[in-house]
Amino acid sequence: MNLLLRNVRTGGGDPTDVLVRDGRIAGFGPADADLPADVPVEDGGGALLLPGLVDAHCHLDKTLWGLPWVPNTSGSVLADRISNEQRRRKEFGLLSPETAASLLDVMIANGTSFVRTHTDVDPELGLSGIEAVREAAARHRGRVTVEQVAFPQGGLLTRPGTLELLERAVASGVENVGGIDPAGYDRDPRGHLDAIFDIAARHGCGVDLHLHDEGPLGAWEIELIIERTKALGLAGKVAIGHAFGICGIPEAQQDRLIEGLAEQRITLTTAAVYDRPVPPLAKMRAAGANVACGNDGIRDLWGPYGDGDMLTRTMHLAYRSSFRTDPEIELALHAATYGGAKALRLKDYGLQIGDHADFFLVEAVYPAEAVVSHPSRRLVVKGGAVVSRG
Repeated sequence: MNLLLRNVRTGGGDPTDVLVRDGRIAGFGPADADLPADVPVEDGGGALLLPGLVDAHCHLDKTLWGLPWVPNTSGSVLADRISNEQRRRKEFGLLSPETAASLLDVMIANGTSFVRTHTDVDPELGLSGIEAVREAAARHRGRVTVEQVAFPQGGLLTRPGTLELLERAVASGVENVGGIDPAGYDRDPRGHLDAIFDIAARHGCGVDLHLHDEGPLGAWEIELIIERTKALGLAGKVAIGHAFGICGIPEAQQDRLIEGLAEQRITLTTAAVYDRPVPPLAKMRAAGANVACGNDGIRDLWGPYGDGDMLTRTMHLAYRSSFRTDPEIELALHAATYGGAKALRLKDYGLQIGDHADFFLVEAVYPAEAVVSHPSRRLVVKGGAVVSRG
């Protein structure tokens, strides 16, 4: 797809033009006078150009988006929330292509170009959730790129048959295999991790685990993940969601973990949820370790919050990190863009010549301003085609 964007800002600079040819960024500055007449021209109105947002951790299969308001009945601990959802999901027709597609539409309109979603797989559901998300993504083909994590929300080794379903999911084309609290929830950290990493090693897929365990227990599990990543040659293909265990431990131990994460190119993905620990973003970036960001649950049976806007989520990350200066706030934006792109192993992502034309225009002058105020999106472009405006 070809496109000419006039009068847009990049990084807070003066307005310029951006030329797109065959779905990729071809140049910045005044466009050639001999452009073909059929190249669409869009006036950016001085809006800020940002690369397409990357939601690196969400749950499309769980959302109640588009349904009437549902008063929340989840409990106060993880096991209560899991059982509440499993008990009530049929009541609301979950897992539903309609609700997932409805949420995707909102995410696209807010500038999200790439989504990694964790989809429940268990003996009761089988792979029905995987197929529901595939259908929802197909309805938005060409507008957003969606990849899945086969996720054993209710436990892996503690629920016979789940491991075999994860294997089937990955064999069917699911891009990543997931896990959940190998110690705190599944009660067998080595067995849990060995099973997941075995699937990844044999199928060549990525690994993306939920790790809510905090303190020394969570830190030890991160060590086990680093060890297996190195032993199996999976550097760059592993992500740890939440990773609360990176916080609340002695500084020397934290430094060693961050060094290991950087060495094995393991991503920590945060949603900066509620009052739970947030990875030390500035420290990790300085050490060369990757941090990505995601919305996590969006208006589901776990909680009523979330709007599908990654700029809103980025603001939460910056705020929870006590970031105030523009360079600090841009660290949070990096997690929602380039950090997410690295987690999803995207190629030719960004705003350089030759990169895929996946970007959006937001009514702001500076990137930090866009994060703090998360104003309306003027235009959203995917693969060089306008997929949403206003």
